[in-house]
Amino acid sequence: MASSALMTDRYELTMIDAAIGSGHAERQCVFEVFARHLPAGRRYGVVAGTGRLVDLVRDFRFGDAELAYLREREVVGPETLDFLAGYRFQGSISGYREGELYFPGSPILRVDGSFADAVVLETLVLSVLNYDSAVASAASRMVNAADGRPLAEMGARRISERAAVAASRAAYIAGFGATSNLEAGREWGVPTMGTAAHAFTLLHDSEEAAFRAQVAALGAGTTLLVDTYDIAQGVETAIRVAGTGLGAVRLDSGDLPVVAAQVRAQLDALGATRTRITVTNDLDEFAIAALRSAPVDAYGVGTSVVTGSGAVAAGMVYKLVARTGDDGEWVPVAKASTGKASIGGRKVPVRRLRDGVAIEETVYVEEPDQASRPADGRRLDTDYIVAGELVEAHRGAAGVAAAREHHRLAVAELPADALRLSRGEPAIPVVFV
Repeated sequence: MASSALMTDRYELTMIDAAIGSGHAERQCVFEVFARHLPAGRRYGVVAGTGRLVDLVRDFRFGDAELAYLREREVVGPETLDFLAGYRFQGSISGYREGELYFPGSPILRVDGSFADAVVLETLVLSVLNYDSAVASAASRMVNAADGRPLAEMGARRISERAAVAASRAAYIAGFGATSNLEAGREWGVPTMGTAAHAFTLLHDSEEAAFRAQVAALGAGTTLLVDTYDIAQGVETAIRVAGTGLGAVRLDSGDLPVVAAQVRAQLDALGATRTRITVTNDLDEFAIAALRSAPVDAYGVGTSVVTGSGAVAAGMVYKLVARTGDDGEWVPVAKASTGKASIGGRKVPVRRLRDGVAIEETVYVEEPDQASRPADGRRLDTDYIVAGELVEAHRGAAGVAAAREHHRLAVAELPADALRLSRGEPAIPVVFV
């Protein structure tokens, strides 16, 4: 087990050190994750990464190597080192289901525990949720733009190696059908795909020789990359080698709407009427939307999806919203900084629906009575960790599959204009009561 304990900022530990000194480290606290706004012009965000986060919290342990590092650099004092040596998160984490939609102010995640127990997780929580949710939010827009045509994530070469696995997982939750990343397949059950790059064609003495080698290895149902040289000649060679039962051809260059139409006409003329056309080449949601009328059957997306299509972080923050006082009674607390104010108190979020369509997110401050909840709504939060114990339903490949299905249902609740790519306000308001 690799420790995740030093995947944090130094000030998390120095706060614990000072809180132990002041006698307040064991005060019970509620921390909350939310985003003050969505990326400019977007109408909703997608929660992703929570099922990945719980495993990292499980592995948040200070072993001998981590403690030696902190001791040698005098990051914290002996009493805090003793606390960290025995650290196991004993609190509870609840929040929006993975795949759920969020809006400005949505209380996406809640961490309950002592100050020392919970504050140390801030950096880890935000690094996971900010990246994974940014990818899932961009991926969801691309899925909507594709209008039912399948998408594959293939951006591992455009991001760091571990982020690539997280991106594959997040894109799949948001509706992508497959990834090129094998580790994402192994860890999270994401379907994998892939055939050959231009280098494979260039390796051989001719395009025909390359195609014959690929078909021999992968069968006629494979996808042949036909734009290494001349596209029309590549299509002719592909069908001559694989026959009219060729699975697909891939286009990675050129004016894609024009080229796709030309290739479709050529394939049909050659009798390959069932051979599909897959396109790649720096696609984003806008390029995908522009290809709706083109004879394109599938898309491969790389850089844009793994970088959140221009919003590589979701802008989420981790704030203390309630704590106990010396008398043990709960006290709502909130930051009042200009432009960065928060709302104190425990919160319960409910999505209000009318005829199955989302109209509002109602956030109850403090636990509401059951009778005060609207009949036409659904509660948005679920438990991830309870008293230090992980809830298994959200973990592994099964958790990813459940998150993917939940996202599909959540998007189906949105009003129609929420799916537009044009700039607009959040699809529904968030109202605190």
